[in-house]
Amino acid sequence: MSGSVVAVSSNAEYSFTKPNRTSITLLAGLGVEGDVHAGVTVKHRSRVAQDPTRPNLRQVHLIHRELLTELGESGYDVAPGALGENITTQGVDLLGLPVGAVLRIGAEAEVEITGLRNPCAQIDTYRTGLLKQVVGRAEDGTIVRRAGIMGVVRTGGAIRPGDTIAVELPDGPHQPLDRV
Repeated sequence: MSGSVVAVSSNAEYSFTKPNRTSITLLAGLGVEGDVHAGVTVKHRSRVAQDPTRPNLRQVHLIHRELLTELGESGYDVAPGALGENITTQGVDLLGLPVGAVLRIGAEAEVEITGLRNPCAQIDTYRTGLLKQVVGRAEDGTIVRRAGIMGVVRTGGAIRPGDTIAVELPDGPHQPLDRV
């Protein structure tokens, strides 16, 4: 499985959206250089309030452009970076990846997938009704989260729009993604 980078985004301040950049630099064990969520321990405000010593499994947030296209077809104009993601991808089934999958992005960077983003009500502040578009229930009643995936940086490096993404799956059996 392979794909490409559509856009890269970061923000040094807490804000729901992240401006697009010409490039971002991933730092091993930390996340996106200069991004408010970079760090060894949790940086998301609600997670810090619970336990600021927990490891940061949400160093990098990725969303697939295919979701943004689908949202657009449902009447929600959502551009890359608007939902707070650092990397917007295309051609990779992000939600179908297992825990521990590694994305090799560009010439050097490697991101190990840790789980699903658990979207919050701030999405409805951005666009009313959007939360219901990215969180739902399967027929068996389980919650389905579609607002992207999270990962940690294994190997740092610069990432730019147009860079290739190669997927390396972990040895089986594969563990499905859950919220982190």
